[in-house]
Amino acid sequence: MHTHSQIPKLILTTLALCTLPACKDGSAGKTPLPAPEVLVMEAATRDVPVTREWIGTLDGSENADIRARVTGHLLKRNYQEGSLVKKGDVLFEIDARPFDAALAEAKSQLNQAKAMQLASQAEADRSKQLFDKKVIAENEYTNKAQLNESNLAKVKALEAAVEQAQLNVEFCKVVSPVAGIAGIAKAQVGDLVGGPSASVLTSVSTLNPLKIVFPVSEEEYMEVSERVQENMAGPLDDRPETIELILAGGKTFPHKARLFSVDRQVNQSTGTILVTAMLQNPGSILRPGQFARAKVVAQTLPAAVVVPQRALSEVQGSYQIGVVGPDGKAEIRAVQTGPRSGKDWVITSGLKAGEKVVVEGFQKIKNGIPVAAKPWQPTAAEATPAAEPSK
Repeated sequence: MHTHSQIPKLILTTLALCTLPACKDGSAGKTPLPAPEVLVMEAATRDVPVTREWIGTLDGSENADIRARVTGHLLKRNYQEGSLVKKGDVLFEIDARPFDAALAEAKSQLNQAKAMQLASQAEADRSKQLFDKKVIAENEYTNKAQLNESNLAKVKALEAAVEQAQLNVEFCKVVSPVAGIAGIAKAQVGDLVGGPSASVLTSVSTLNPLKIVFPVSEEEYMEVSERVQENMAGPLDDRPETIELILAGGKTFPHKARLFSVDRQVNQSTGTILVTAMLQNPGSILRPGQFARAKVVAQTLPAAVVVPQRALSEVQGSYQIGVVGPDGKAEIRAVQTGPRSGKDWVITSGLKAGEKVVVEGFQKIKNGIPVAAKPWQPTAAEATPAAEPSK
């Protein structure tokens, strides 16, 4: 316990200590933090194509279900399943023996009818001469003439029967009506085929050219209806190839499609209209039933302000960017975004061309603080713009 005589000594000691440099400046020994380093680039402008995509289904430009046109037992299958066939190639053969016999009988009946008609014709001619000479009555002449007309009609009917029998013989060879890829056979040798409810023996699809069919919403169709009408005004071969196909895995098919047709009405249950495009398919690589994305440039934004997507920061559905002013200080700014274009994003408001945007180091900055800005160098992939669908 200090005595009253010791208290003045303590006070003097404390005052002496406070005269030291450490008591004069409480921040002594601390160095100021360096300005955060960020990578920046100037906001650029360029014409940005705005694309749209729709999921489509591939189909043959011509598709034929092959059915037997006569009833009989299947004797042969003359094609390799999945192979290319030409128009007129015989795909199946049906036992033709019953039809050969029917043809022979029809020809025999026709020959008999022709012989009878020749005889009745001679009788009719002779009776005409006798009637003109008033030798026979008109009634007898009329009967002979009518008999000949009846025999002529019978000959015509039997000629049609022979033609039908000949067609039945020809129909025993089931041919392909189109050129294309023949599918798997759905009937085997020995099966009874044909009849009123003839089932499909196989299908043939023309795969070069190929069709892609995709549904477009009514709103989207109205936006591009004028361009659609312009494209469809000329012949198919003269229409521009403007539709890209994005296949499974993101690969782009090397051949573009041209607009072929637009359906006559909007589907009331889905609110979409079917659009069909045609494209070359060398080697029949693509097959019916495959899915692909049809990608079309809907419009082009001229001189749009673009920045790398990595420069944007999303906060509760809104986007912000960092901007470095001429004084070297940072500013966090809200912006409005447009469509994306490759690795870039269009900025529709909140940024002007030429302003320095923070591409890397956004998390380091705050409003009004100085920053050490260095130029950002994009990679080869980021330096090459490629249009992507608008969002």
